[in-house]
Amino acid sequence: MAKEFEDYLSELQTDMVAISLEYVEDRADDIFIYCSYEPEAYYFNVFFRLQGKLVLKHQLNDVPDDFTYDTSTERQLALQRIGVQNLEEIHKKCKEYGRDMPSEIKLHYNVKQNSLKAKYNYDIVYSNDDELLPKDIFIRWLEEVKNNL
Repeated sequence: MAKEFEDYLSELQTDMVAISLEYVEDRADDIFIYCSYEPEAYYFNVFFRLQGKLVLKHQLNDVPDDFTYDTSTERQLALQRIGVQNLEEIHKKCKEYGRDMPSEIKLHYNVKQNSLKAKYNYDIVYSNDDELLPKDIFIRWLEEVKNNL
Protein backbone atom coordinates (compact mmCIF):
# COMPACT_ATOMS: atom_id res chain seq x y z
CA MET A 1 0.00 0.00 0.00
CA ALA A 2 1.43 3.38 -1.02
CA LYS A 3 1.95 6.05 1.58
CA GLU A 4 -0.28 9.08 1.44
CA PHE A 5 0.70 12.65 2.25
CA GLU A 6 -1.06 12.40 5.62
CA ASP A 7 1.07 9.34 6.51
CA TYR A 8 4.28 11.29 5.95
CA LEU A 9 2.95 14.30 7.86
CA SER A 10 1.92 12.08 10.76
CA GLU A 11 5.31 10.32 10.85
CA LEU A 12 7.25 13.58 10.85
CA GLN A 13 5.08 15.13 13.56
CA THR A 14 5.41 11.94 15.61
CA ASP A 15 9.18 12.18 15.28
CA MET A 16 9.07 15.78 16.54
CA VAL A 17 7.16 14.56 19.59
CA ALA A 18 9.56 11.63 20.09
CA ILE A 19 12.68 13.82 20.04
CA SER A 20 11.03 16.30 22.42
CA LEU A 21 9.97 13.50 24.76
CA GLU A 22 13.48 12.08 24.67
CA TYR A 23 14.91 15.53 25.44
CA VAL A 24 12.75 15.76 28.57
CA GLU A 25 13.61 12.14 29.54
CA ASP A 26 9.94 11.04 29.20
CA ARG A 27 9.08 13.12 32.27
CA ALA A 28 6.77 15.83 30.84
CA ASP A 29 3.00 15.93 31.28
CA ASP A 30 2.55 17.91 28.08
CA ILE A 31 4.75 18.91 25.15
CA PHE A 32 4.05 22.00 23.06
CA ILE A 33 5.90 22.16 19.74
CA TYR A 34 5.99 25.26 17.58
CA CYS A 35 7.06 25.10 13.94
CA SER A 36 7.18 28.00 11.54
CA TYR A 37 7.99 28.35 7.88
CA GLU A 38 7.91 31.62 6.04
CA PRO A 39 9.76 32.05 2.75
CA GLU A 40 12.95 30.05 3.20
CA ALA A 41 13.10 30.46 6.98
CA TYR A 42 12.39 27.50 9.26
CA TYR A 43 11.88 27.76 13.01
CA PHE A 44 11.35 24.99 15.59
CA ASN A 45 11.00 25.30 19.34
CA VAL A 46 9.33 23.49 22.21
CA PHE A 47 8.10 24.05 25.74
CA PHE A 48 6.91 21.58 28.34
CA ARG A 49 4.48 21.23 31.24
CA LEU A 50 6.21 19.58 34.19
CA GLN A 51 4.42 19.23 37.52
CA GLY A 52 1.89 21.84 36.42
CA LYS A 53 4.54 24.41 35.44
CA LEU A 54 5.26 25.53 31.87
CA VAL A 55 8.97 25.70 31.11
CA LEU A 56 11.17 26.36 28.11
CA LYS A 57 13.73 23.72 27.11
CA HIS A 58 16.55 25.46 29.02
CA GLN A 59 14.42 25.81 32.19
CA LEU A 60 13.74 22.13 32.92
CA ASN A 61 15.97 22.16 36.00
CA ASP A 62 14.02 25.13 37.42
CA VAL A 63 11.19 22.73 38.34
CA PRO A 64 11.79 21.28 41.83
CA ASP A 65 12.57 17.62 41.24
CA ASP A 66 15.15 15.02 42.23
CA PHE A 67 16.05 14.71 38.57
CA THR A 68 18.68 16.69 36.67
CA TYR A 69 18.07 17.28 32.98
CA ASP A 70 20.79 17.72 30.39
CA THR A 71 19.94 21.18 29.08
CA SER A 72 23.37 21.81 27.58
CA THR A 73 23.57 24.13 24.60
CA GLU A 74 24.69 21.17 22.45
CA ARG A 75 21.60 19.18 23.42
CA GLN A 76 19.26 22.12 22.84
CA LEU A 77 20.79 22.77 19.42
CA ALA A 78 20.53 19.08 18.50
CA LEU A 79 16.82 19.09 19.39
CA GLN A 80 16.24 22.20 17.28
CA ARG A 81 18.32 20.87 14.38
CA ILE A 82 16.31 17.64 14.20
CA GLY A 83 13.05 19.57 14.53
CA VAL A 84 14.02 21.86 11.65
CA GLN A 85 15.06 18.83 9.56
CA ASN A 86 11.59 17.35 10.12
CA LEU A 87 10.02 20.68 9.17
CA GLU A 88 12.11 20.81 5.98
CA GLU A 89 10.97 17.27 5.19
CA ILE A 90 7.32 18.31 5.69
CA HIS A 91 7.94 21.15 3.22
CA LYS A 92 9.49 18.71 0.74
CA LYS A 93 6.46 16.41 1.02
CA CYS A 94 4.09 19.37 0.59
CA LYS A 95 5.84 20.25 -2.69
CA GLU A 96 5.89 16.59 -3.79
CA TYR A 97 2.15 16.17 -3.16
CA GLY A 98 1.13 19.63 -4.40
CA ARG A 99 0.03 20.79 -0.96
CA ASP A 100 0.39 24.20 0.62
CA MET A 101 3.07 24.38 3.29
CA PRO A 102 1.67 25.65 6.59
CA SER A 103 3.30 28.85 7.79
CA GLU A 104 2.75 27.63 11.32
CA ILE A 105 2.24 24.28 13.02
CA LYS A 106 1.34 24.07 16.69
CA LEU A 107 1.46 20.61 18.21
CA HIS A 108 0.20 19.72 21.68
CA TYR A 109 1.06 16.26 22.92
CA ASN A 110 -0.63 15.05 26.12
CA VAL A 111 1.76 12.39 27.41
CA LYS A 112 -0.59 10.56 29.79
CA GLN A 113 -3.40 10.33 27.22
CA ASN A 114 -0.94 9.70 24.36
CA SER A 115 -2.88 12.21 22.27
CA LEU A 116 -1.58 14.67 19.73
CA LYS A 117 -3.49 17.74 18.59
CA ALA A 118 -2.26 19.86 15.71
CA LYS A 119 -3.23 23.32 14.50
CA TYR A 120 -2.13 24.59 11.12
CA ASN A 121 -2.01 28.15 9.87
CA TYR A 122 -1.35 29.10 6.25
CA ASP A 123 -1.29 32.89 6.63
CA ILE A 124 1.90 34.93 6.87
CA VAL A 125 2.51 35.48 10.58
CA TYR A 126 5.69 37.51 11.00
CA SER A 127 7.64 38.06 7.77
CA ASN A 128 5.51 41.05 6.76
CA ASP A 129 6.35 42.76 10.09
CA ASP A 130 9.69 44.52 10.58
CA GLU A 131 9.72 43.91 14.35
CA LEU A 132 8.20 40.44 14.78
CA LEU A 133 10.32 37.28 14.85
CA PRO A 134 9.25 33.61 15.06
CA LYS A 135 10.53 33.50 18.64
CA ASP A 136 8.08 36.29 19.53
CA ILE A 137 5.18 34.21 18.18
CA PHE A 138 6.48 31.16 20.08
CA ILE A 139 6.61 33.12 23.37
CA ARG A 140 3.15 34.57 22.65
CA TRP A 141 1.82 31.00 22.33
CA LEU A 142 3.52 30.01 25.61
CA GLU A 143 1.78 32.95 27.35
CA GLU A 144 -1.54 31.98 25.76
CA VAL A 145 -1.20 28.38 27.04
CA LYS A 146 -0.15 29.68 30.48
CA ASN A 147 -3.27 31.87 30.66
CA ASN A 148 -5.50 28.92 29.77
CA LEU A 149 -4.15 26.52 32.40
